[in-house]
Amino acid sequence: MTTAAALAIGNELLNGKVQESNLHPLATTLRALGIRLNRTHTIGDDLELIAREVRELSTSHDVLFTSGGIGPTHDDVTIAGVAAAFGVAVEHHPELTTMLERTYGDRLTPEHLAMARVPAGARLLGTADIRWPTVVMNNVWILPGVPEIFRMKLAVVRAHLRGAEEFFGRAVFTLLEEAELKPLLDRVVEAHPEVEVGSYPKWFDPTYRTKVTFDGRQADAVQRALEALLALLPEGEPQRLE
Repeated sequence: MTTAAALAIGNELLNGKVQESNLHPLATTLRALGIRLNRTHTIGDDLELIAREVRELSTSHDVLFTSGGIGPTHDDVTIAGVAAAFGVAVEHHPELTTMLERTYGDRLTPEHLAMARVPAGARLLGTADIRWPTVVMNNVWILPGVPEIFRMKLAVVRAHLRGAEEFFGRAVFTLLEEAELKPLLDRVVEAHPEVEVGSYPKWFDPTYRTKVTFDGRQADAVQRALEALLALLPEGEPQRLE
């Protein structure tokens, strides 16, 4: 497993009522697992659009993570959208139904039971520390949109997924501006195509102007690319390394 996509779902993300905050923790989690997050999409609560996006992204990537739209209200249509993407029905999972019955007892309502809906054939994954299981349909992980719960669910991702190889990264901090660095970076990139080189300017920080990152699957290749840039920097640089 090497590639992933993320699909954030919710009208509130598109109209500015809620700020998307799940992508960064997902990206850092996947990187630590050796899985590259290649694409992210944000869409509204549209069942047909969800189905189309899930179908395309799950086909073109090893794993797809959705977030949002799995509650009990009228605009929570992610489960139905994922089911439609795979051409299956929506059903109440008996294990989730039992958990809801135990949780709510006499207060249980049909709206509560809506949270037991899954695409037919979906499996439940969890850990000993996460009480409520995560629904996974084929290679699609259906995660909640609430950031606090989303971050809790990442423990389940870490427990069940592993990439083919881990990532290695280094960073150089310099007072040089990007325009000054460009000819140096061009030489490094050309000589080390197996390493991903990134350049990120920083304003209003007296300690550095540009952060240059080196990422790759082989630690020695990353180190060689870093050393190639260091050899090209003027005296007094870099300011620091990470």
